Amino acid sequence: MPLFLHAVGCSHLMMTPIEKRTISTLALIYALRMFGLFMVLPVLALYASDYAGASAALVGIAIGAYGLTQALLQLPFGMWSDRIGRKPVILIGLTLFTLGSGLAAMADSIWMLILGRALQGAGAVASTLMALMTDLTREENRTKAMASIGASIGLSFTLAMVAGPILVAWLGLNGLFLLTAVLSIAAMVLLLVAVPTPKQQVRSRDSRAFFHQLGDVMKDKQLLRLSYGIFALHAVLVATFVAVPVLLVEAGLEQVDHGMVYLPVMLVAFICMVPFIIIAEKQQKMKQVLFLAVLLISLSLLGLAIFGASLWGLVAALWLYFVAFNILEASLPSLVSKFAPPGFKGSAMGLYSTCQFLGAFVGGALGGMLSEHVSLSAVLLGMLPFMLVWLALVGTMDKPKHLTSYMMNLEEYDVSDLDQLEQQLLNNNGVHEVVIMPHENAAYLKVDNKDFDPATLKSFC
Repeated sequence: MPLFLHAVGCSHLMMTPIEKRTISTLALIYALRMFGLFMVLPVLALYASDYAGASAALVGIAIGAYGLTQALLQLPFGMWSDRIGRKPVILIGLTLFTLGSGLAAMADSIWMLILGRALQGAGAVASTLMALMTDLTREENRTKAMASIGASIGLSFTLAMVAGPILVAWLGLNGLFLLTAVLSIAAMVLLLVAVPTPKQQVRSRDSRAFFHQLGDVMKDKQLLRLSYGIFALHAVLVATFVAVPVLLVEAGLEQVDHGMVYLPVMLVAFICMVPFIIIAEKQQKMKQVLFLAVLLISLSLLGLAIFGASLWGLVAALWLYFVAFNILEASLPSLVSKFAPPGFKGSAMGLYSTCQFLGAFVGGALGGMLSEHVSLSAVLLGMLPFMLVWLALVGTMDKPKHLTSYMMNLEEYDVSDLDQLEQQLLNNNGVHEVVIMPHENAAYLKVDNKDFDPATLKSFC
């Protein structure tokens, strides 16, 4: 029976100007939103204690409150965008983020600040922004698009850590939240002016999370390990910044000068991280590098707790922390992609993102309680069990196969001959796994790029 296929890999098309503009604009929108969230991370523990009714425990909740609403609404917002369109949902999310920032700026009590932070998180449009990017780019350019958004998040985090302590000295915490609201409005203008409205929405399993698939994803022990990992990583991140800003002040560093510590620490940490990522990918040592990074974060927490009274001890421990943090933040999404079954990456990333934001909330709440009822050192030592559990999970993790996802659009084929099609695809060099979704007109492949040549799929065209 003749088979007609169109594989996106059958042609190597250059990125169009519209795709370039779309990707750069969406990356900027993502960065503006994340910059606003991250900017308060290094300063909130210092300034929120001045609010009426504030306690160390409530300050911790204020720091991590955005994570709870993000975790609860990330998947519903993505599904809602399937019904009414991506851009309306993103606009609604950015509006909620703007209102939350405004409410936090007007807050005169810790409870009002917590409500503002939670409302910021309610604008949970990260997955919808990714889906819009999928709608507006071709399959062969999506890896570059994802990399661009990932780079924008990393850059916004670094800039925010440096800018937060500097700007808060000029504007105050209220002014910092107002600036966040202005940046969110700028993101809405960019969305309306510079991002095209897609003619159709791409219902790709590799880019969307399905509730009915989450049960299958949660049965996968490797994916659960990674989801726990991102949970622990962001719990430790937020808890660390419940304690570290205060420790820096106690070590004799003025609040306005904190950015001058974060800038060199993070830049040097980023440079030191790069060789580890190269070794992990090129020499296929991902599991070993992951184990080392988790161990380094554990050691950095010990260092921060033990040398908290010494400024240089804090700086050295922070450097070690950010080397490991950058390695893990860059490696974990790649590992999710490697372990997720073909066609399930969207659902795997949905679970992963939910755990990430839930970790931020737990870290803030737990860090705040330990700070109030025990000590700042207890905040850092209290995070060690999370890391020790993660070390055990990494130690028992399967060695990841260095495979990437590849989607084929199937236009016309004999649905009664799917077994033959699957076997034909598996016979191609470098193709390790195949899942065919007839009702989606798509085939999802896991391929080894060393052996896989998309041109070989032309034989089916």
